[in-house]
Amino acid sequence: MAPSPIRIAILEADTPFGEFRAKYGSYGGVFVSLLYKAADASNIPRERLKITGWDVVNADGAKEGEEEEMGGEFNFKRTKGCPKMEDVDAVLITGSRFNAFDNDPWIVRTLDFVNEVLAQDRVRFIGVCWGHQIVGRALGAKVAKSGTGAWEISVCRFILTEKGKELFGGKDALSIFQSHLDLVSHYPDGVEALGSSGPCKVQGMYIPKRVMTLQGHPEFTPDIMAELLRKRRGQNIFSEEVYGEAMTRVGQPQDGVLIAQAFLKFLMED
Repeated sequence: MAPSPIRIAILEADTPFGEFRAKYGSYGGVFVSLLYKAADASNIPRERLKITGWDVVNADGAKEGEEEEMGGEFNFKRTKGCPKMEDVDAVLITGSRFNAFDNDPWIVRTLDFVNEVLAQDRVRFIGVCWGHQIVGRALGAKVAKSGTGAWEISVCRFILTEKGKELFGGKDALSIFQSHLDLVSHYPDGVEALGSSGPCKVQGMYIPKRVMTLQGHPEFTPDIMAELLRKRRGQNIFSEEVYGEAMTRVGQPQDGVLIAQAFLKFLMED
């Protein structure tokens, strides 16, 4: 008998723009692309992954079960709100342009859902960037702007702990797309540290068979990163100097698929 599919709910904390939106439809579509690549590289049939999308930002006033066609390469759909716990085996929360330390109603609702996931031990949790930060907040860590005011942006390297080396194929360090000014200030009690960089000491958190998070963006591609850099330069968020230096690293090798393979192993291990 074939194993049952792993039901992965992707909680989308933002909506992409421009060519990024046209190609993938939503952040859920970007993660479908990444997880399929990781499944292929791990010889896992794509059919093992039953992936659904959930719009946690724009759920106010929505009817229960209301869906939105997002289109893109995978004709992705997403539902307003959060899933029911009994309907999923794993939750993945995406990045976002919003602050995980704010108290907008949708952020508070998402935080409540994260706490619900953390209060049980069947549904596993993956957090990426904003998702990593909201988990840190739920576990009692302070989330705030970097004290230096400096962004980690484009392909960056961070050093792995012994646990990080174990989870990510024995590598001493990972290269990953970054796009953050906010960070988790310290490792909460009860989590294992996965890695650190000069600007950000909390690059990943781990609780065996329960939680795995990263500050970086394994789902980003060079095209996504370049478009984001151009947009933020146009918004005067990045100076010409910061933009130019970050663009020199956009095409550098990065470990997104390897990281996603580790995510899948985490979700499937007994």
